[in-house]
Amino acid sequence: MIRQRSRNLTPEDVELIVSLLDGWGGALTWKWLIDNVERRLFFRYTRQALHAHQRIQDAFKLCKERLARAPRKPGEKHVSPEMRVLMERLARRDAEVERLKAENQRLMEQFVVWLYNAQIKAVSLADLKRPLPRVDRGQTKSELRVVGSGRRPSRT
Repeated sequence: MIRQRSRNLTPEDVELIVSLLDGWGGALTWKWLIDNVERRLFFRYTRQALHAHQRIQDAFKLCKERLARAPRKPGEKHVSPEMRVLMERLARRDAEVERLKAENQRLMEQFVVWLYNAQIKAVSLADLKRPLPRVDRGQTKSELRVVGSGRRPSRT
């Protein structure tokens, strides 16, 4: 039986997967992540497809590091359910902050590379600060375009 190809990951899908990794508890493998992603998105992706997205790759690596250095707490069984929910929420937020700091660091490194390359090419600061060109969203058919006088051409 030929299996149909899953749709491409959208930025929203990548964000969902990264947030899933932020709140991950317990052991983590690519197989378990793929299974969880399939339950959420209703598509099964390969490890290579997930690993191709830098944000997912970095979040997976950070999650593995976080889980490796997380202390095992045997006394957590006697915590009230409300306190357990609060502790999980706090752990998720801490993981998200850690991931965002790593993403920010990666973007700052990219900015330094761009700055260096701009200096090598003698690109001035004024050129770098120039705004993007305006997008022309006018009609594509010439007979429907507005004429410079503000009137439409006659169709006789």
